[in-house]
Amino acid sequence: MSQDRIYFVGAHSTGKTTMARWVRDRYGLPMIAEVARGVLSEMEAQLDSLRTNVDLVNHYQTEVYLRQISAEMQQEGSFVSDRAFCNLAYAAHHATILGQVAKDERLKTYMQSLTGGVVFYLRPHKELLSDDGVRAGVSWEEVLRIDGMVKFMLEFFEVPYIPVDSLSMQERIRLIDRVLELGGVERIQPELDYLNRPSSVGFEAMHRGLRKHSAEAAAEDKPELQR
Repeated sequence: MSQDRIYFVGAHSTGKTTMARWVRDRYGLPMIAEVARGVLSEMEAQLDSLRTNVDLVNHYQTEVYLRQISAEMQQEGSFVSDRAFCNLAYAAHHATILGQVAKDERLKTYMQSLTGGVVFYLRPHKELLSDDGVRAGVSWEEVLRIDGMVKFMLEFFEVPYIPVDSLSMQERIRLIDRVLELGGVERIQPELDYLNRPSSVGFEAMHRGLRKHSAEAAAEDKPELQR
């Protein structure tokens, strides 16, 4: 691919940022970090206010939507992002702007642009739930609602995606590595040869202990052989 645009989408607490950072380090791609925190910080809004003040929620979700599009447009070439249209899934449940956004030509154009990238859709797991102080609702029911809305938008706009169902980091890495390899994305971080790396202090200590034990055992056996 001439431009490697990689997205991780899904509900909150699914590991999107963790996986985006891994791709950033493994493949040397610039990362567009989640813009929601920056918008929230600028607004100096408390999470409780975002749960009760609809006008504030509308302003917040609109800014996140527009900032994500702007951040991607400003990024020349390849990148990895820990979100895409995901905040609109929250807007569907907590704001009243979705009707306006649906009529916005930028939404259709943006969703079409996603088809030229690689979209990983991370599915939720209860074990990953955590309250990060940014998003409203960390209950399992809320996560499932957001997850369903994200899937609906992927299907509605016909965005090709790769589902990531496993909770295992090993299996996630294997899947992402293989997909990006098939897509022609080159990594900058080579596979480490752990077996031929210099022994760590722990291994050296273990080997010293084995050698000492062998020497002591030989010393104990020697008098018995002489007798």
